[in-house]
Amino acid sequence: MSIPVEKVAVAGFEMNYFRFGTGEKTMVILPGLSIQSVMGSAQAVAGEYAVMKDDFTVYLFDRRSQLPERYSVHDMAEDTVLAMEALGLKEIHLFGASQGGMIAMDIAIHHPGLVSRLALGSTASEAGNADGGAMNKWLSLAKAGERVELFVEFGRAIYPDAVFEKFCGALASAGAMVTDEELARFVKLAEATEGFNVTDRLPEIRCPVLVLGASDDRVLGARATELIIEKLGERPDFSFHIYDGFGHAAFDTAPDYQDRLYKFFMESCEASSNLIYGRIEKNV
Repeated sequence: MSIPVEKVAVAGFEMNYFRFGTGEKTMVILPGLSIQSVMGSAQAVAGEYAVMKDDFTVYLFDRRSQLPERYSVHDMAEDTVLAMEALGLKEIHLFGASQGGMIAMDIAIHHPGLVSRLALGSTASEAGNADGGAMNKWLSLAKAGERVELFVEFGRAIYPDAVFEKFCGALASAGAMVTDEELARFVKLAEATEGFNVTDRLPEIRCPVLVLGASDDRVLGARATELIIEKLGERPDFSFHIYDGFGHAAFDTAPDYQDRLYKFFMESCEASSNLIYGRIEKNV
């Protein structure tokens, strides 16, 4: 049975989303920056997160359909909150990957009563802490209309070498299908991270937090995850895991990624306080 893409209308804009699962708990996924909308991959995402479907109803939100001329991560966060409120979502288990993690942190800081547990994957608490090389290259290619090279360079940056080499041809073919409208939207969404910085506000997050990073992250660099750990590492309700060999897109390539999310989201606060925190584990 296919998963339909639905639309929620809020004053001033519309936002696409899809949902799957039948559980009583609510999980929300905020995906990272992408050249084409993840809405076309609903079935694949549901399969990837199948471990959640019995305990959670899972929602994945796109960015708003009509982008304003100037847009920021905080704007994205506020728009997403309005969409979730319109759907009646409460006490959410929130997972944000990459730019979606930036949005998730902003939501947890400004709307603490909405988020029960927060998981962050391959993200940064400030744009200035990112390596910057990959993003700058992507923006340059997108603005020049080099859609095929953009798609290939995007894949080269987020995936490990073995994965990239395997799918390089498919990435080039997909890039040829990117429209001018998608390129323009990508540029606006990529530029929205400029000036983002919530590092000093991370201690304001009230809920338990799990951070999943990658030592070989070519987009943000390992330092981005380390900075979040430094800010939250002393808390008893904080845990983290560092992947080795899976790259920025560990959320798509590490075989135990969704199991880690599931375990974290299913833990009670009491159970969390009994875990051992503050030690970097590497998945080799």
